[in-house]
Amino acid sequence: MGLNDTPSANRVHIGFFGKRNAGKSSLVNAVTGQDLTIVSDVKGTTTDPVYKAMELLPLGPVVIIDTPGIDDTGALGELRVKKSRQVLNKTDIALLVIDAAYGKSAEDEELIRLLGEKGIHYVVVYNKADFLGQVPAGNDREIYVSAKTGWNIQTLKEKIAALAVTEEPKLKIVGDLIHPGDFVVLVTPIDKAAPKGRLILPQQQTIRDILEADATAIVVKEFEFRETLENLGKKPRLVITDSQVFAKAAADTPKDIFLTSFSILFARYKGSLEMAVKGTKVLDSLKDGDTVLISEGCSHHRQCDDIGTVKLPRWIKNDTQKQIRFAFTSGSEFPDDLSAYRLIIHCGGCMLNEREMKYRQKCAEDQQVPMTNYGILIAYMQGILKRSIAMFPQILAEIEE
Repeated sequence: MGLNDTPSANRVHIGFFGKRNAGKSSLVNAVTGQDLTIVSDVKGTTTDPVYKAMELLPLGPVVIIDTPGIDDTGALGELRVKKSRQVLNKTDIALLVIDAAYGKSAEDEELIRLLGEKGIHYVVVYNKADFLGQVPAGNDREIYVSAKTGWNIQTLKEKIAALAVTEEPKLKIVGDLIHPGDFVVLVTPIDKAAPKGRLILPQQQTIRDILEADATAIVVKEFEFRETLENLGKKPRLVITDSQVFAKAAADTPKDIFLTSFSILFARYKGSLEMAVKGTKVLDSLKDGDTVLISEGCSHHRQCDDIGTVKLPRWIKNDTQKQIRFAFTSGSEFPDDLSAYRLIIHCGGCMLNEREMKYRQKCAEDQQVPMTNYGILIAYMQGILKRSIAMFPQILAEIEE
């Protein structure tokens, strides 16, 4: 992904749902104008959710998701239905595709109920309208189309665009914390897990946010950081560090300069900073045999000293001196039942859209399982949490109570 590409997490996610052979894949191809998915008369051709990031006019950058049929049967079919329902947790706009000749089924009605329960904007799309003798008029929530002939597809695209949330995000990553002309220093060790020649996504997005605020981003590796500060000639407004070098960055940053981490900023950006800060307190009460879930939103290649699967477990065991068990999930995996876990530690969620991140937080809250974040927990273990959230006095005041 280039610096000018819209990250998937910031794109509108459009999910296509419906029974097998309702024409979901055909409709995906008709709406996008591309052969994104395989079309067949055989039921159950789509066996896993298919994701495609693209530009969709008149909407803009989107992620299109084609899902397996919600009426699949058998043990394997049940797993496919479960995967389809999991897609709802990251869907901003849902298209429920129904064969116009058959009308709504019990499965369709149940999905409509779930869409309402989750607050997801949706359109009921009656496909294969070319087989009808007389086509009903439809309404605001319903439309008749033909993926085969292209009839009414443009009207459907306009309906999708009208449902999209187009207002600017309420929060910036860092742009609302700085002013034009400010210097912001980013301490960014080269991550071996990142594609060669690229910075990782949180660093890219933060740099872009700083530039859009008309401030200056100064990017430096951890070993050149102290010398860079001495040679700047102007005090930075803020230092943002990778969590893995938090202790060194804290030692090298003068006390009169705000210090935080990419992970902390993304926790705030995704709406979970307060919850994540409170979750750190559980670390002190962990007991032998407790299980901690470490969850990442992406599925990168694991390195020999990976932060999620190697470093964090090691640091937690050293800090607690307890025999802690660890479970790991990545990408779209996230357990429905969290009762086995004493604590959830999540990454910053840069690859997850707001809806999915909030879904995970709500799952933890509903099941009363504390949830925190990589950078926040690292700062807590290293005794610098209060300093790293000093820019957020309301949250700082809550943990000092």
